[in-house]
Formats: sequence, C-alpha cells, structure tokens
Amino acid sequence: MSLLLTPENTLPVDGVAGTLIGRAWVPGPIAGPSLIVLRADGVFDLSQRFATLSDLLESDSPLADVRQTPGTFLTSVDNLLANTGPDADPSQPYLLPPLDLQVIKAAGVTFAASMIERVIEEQAGGDAGKAEQVRAIVHGVIGDNLRSIVPGSAQATQLKALLIEQGMWSQYLEVGIGPDAEIFTKAPVLSAVGSGSQIGIHPGSIWNNPEPEVVLAVNSRGQIHGATLGNDVNLRDFEGRSALLLSKAKDNNASCAIGPFIRLFDEQFSLEDVRACVVDLQVEGTDGYRMHGSSSMSQISRDPEDLARQTLNANHQYPDGFLLFLGTLFAPTEDRDHVGSGFTHKLGDQVRISSPLLGSLHNQVTHSSVATPWTFGVGALLRNLASRGLPAL
Repeated sequence: MSLLLTPENTLPVDGVAGTLIGRAWVPGPIAGPSLIVLRADGVFDLSQRFATLSDLLESDSPLADVRQTPGTFLTSVDNLLANTGPDADPSQPYLLPPLDLQVIKAAGVTFAASMIERVIEEQAGGDAGKAEQVRAIVHGVIGDNLRSIVPGSAQATQLKALLIEQGMWSQYLEVGIGPDAEIFTKAPVLSAVGSGSQIGIHPGSIWNNPEPEVVLAVNSRGQIHGATLGNDVNLRDFEGRSALLLSKAKDNNASCAIGPFIRLFDEQFSLEDVRACVVDLQVEGTDGYRMHGSSSMSQISRDPEDLARQTLNANHQYPDGFLLFLGTLFAPTEDRDHVGSGFTHKLGDQVRISSPLLGSLHNQVTHSSVATPWTFGVGALLRNLASRGLPAL
C-alpha cells in the first residue's frame, strides 16, 4: 500500500517558510514537467521564465530569481502531495524528483563508520553470513574510531603503511583516508525517482540496504545553491563480491530517490546548516519489522565543499550542473530474520528519510524489474519543452 503524502509528513519543520523548489508534472493540452516553488498560498509554476530547474540554478542568483518571479498558480500544496505516487491522477499535477538535466553524482566512503562496513563487505566477499565474524577481525585491527584521521594527511599515510603491513589495506580505506575522494556517477540524467515513488532493488540481490544522504544542488560553476535528501540504494552483496560491480550495485531502475524538494540557501538556511544536520531513517516492513537509524553530518570526514570541488574542477566539467550525494554514516548491522543474517530489504518496505530543515523523502521497496520503467529521457524532455514553447536561457 502506498503512503499518502501530506504537508505534515513531507515538508520541513518550518513548512514553506524556506525557499522550496522542485518539479511537477503539469497536465494540459501538452502535459509535461515544470519548475515549481512552494509558497504560503500554494504551488506556483515558474516554467515560463525557466524551462528547467537546471536553468534556474545556472542563473546569477537563483534565490532572487525565484522571489522575483510571480509564476502561475498551479494547485495547493496539499493537493500536489496527495496526488503524488503510483496512483497519481494524470489530469492533476503531481510531484516529480527535484532535478532534470543535472548529472547525478555521489561521494562514497565519506564517514569512518560506513568506511569500516565497506571493508567488511569486501573481506566477507559479499556474504552477509560471514560479515559478523569479519567485523570482529576488522575492528580488532582497525578499531572503530577513524574520525580524527584527516584524509590525505601525514597521519593517514602512516596508518595506510601500518595496515598494509598487517594485510588489512583496502580500496575503501584508500578513498576513505587517502587524498582522493571516491566520486562516481550514481544514475543517468533524469532517471531518479521522487518522494512517493517505488524504489528498485535488483531481484538478484539478497543483501542490500537504504543509504540516507544529504544531496547538494551545484551548478556548472561549482556554486552550491541548496540541498535536498536522497536514498543511494545499495546492494551490499554485489559490491562486496567486487568493486568492479559498483555500477550494478548502484545503478538499477528506480534505485536512486531524491526529494522531496531542493531547499535553496537563504537567510534561514545555509551550508552551515547542512554541515550540522542529522538525517534520520525509518524502515517499516509489511511483516511488522521496524528499523531506525541516523546519519550525522557533523561526523563526515570530508567537508561538503571539498567534495563538490573534487567533483567539478579543471579535470571535469558539468555544463548543466550536478546533484551530489554526500555519503552516509548509516550502515545497518542489526539482524532482521535470524542471528548473523544482518539487515536486508524485503518487498513492500516503507522507507522514510528525513531531516528537520529538508523535510521527508518517502519510498516503497520493490524489485527494479517491477518498478515503473524509466522512459522519459533527455530527448523526450527536449521535445516536450519545444512542443510547449517554453523558453531556454
């Protein structure tokens, strides 16, 4: 059963006091996606000025542009959210993920605790049954407190030498405490799903988990204009067998969820709030199972600005900007079914990722082969915008 989205279970604690932008599917003679902003008196369509969300973030001052653009009233916030999900009425507006032409990037192994879990996955060869035994061995050699290690520092280099001596060096430790962050492409442009949608787990996976993360909205000049929430759905068994299976572990149909809205930086919300925020996770299964977890951004090993710089620089450009997953502290180890089995998703799991100033992202687990196929790509978007006569910068 899909969850009914409401302002109470979706918006930040201060409601629409912040500058919340996103995208909605707008019905009409030629239906299509439009840039929207949430205001006290409803949801407003800004597409007559900015054809895409990427266009807006490429402007000199997205915040000022949103405030100075009246837009066209679309619907109420309540109605937009209530009509979002698998049973959405196409004759009424419904919420989409808050990005379009931006590349979807992700930073991996950015927290010490989750870094150790990646090492355990590797040592266990993707076998959840072996993980607890390997976990004890790894903790005995590495410990569980690498928070004080500055990536790329002399201390990190010394630790690397020690671990190599003891036969415990790992590719995950290399990107966790080495000079270079792991930055990878999570999913193709336009393939993400939004709040209220199903998320896809590869049917061949038997050990997987949600990854609750903060996601930065960055333009082509490297300017960070806001943030949202994301679920970097992960297949621990696939990646544990081989890091070369990362793309298969990370990029499957409906395996990337982003939303509900991008909150632009303004007088009440800044990058400092991102650095201090806590991201909470709740999983509720149809079997009555419940799991709670959290990820505190204060524990991140690499600063968000550093991760953005390592993504976009003289060696790599993103003309339409990018959204960047910042990684997670959360790595579930509690047993779900029996001792030593660890956590893994089951079909029908309801996943809620939330943070007070960013709101909540809701998704339900299914197989990637069953989730709604991704059909609306870049070509479809460009043809749609042209048919609607929407302007481009």
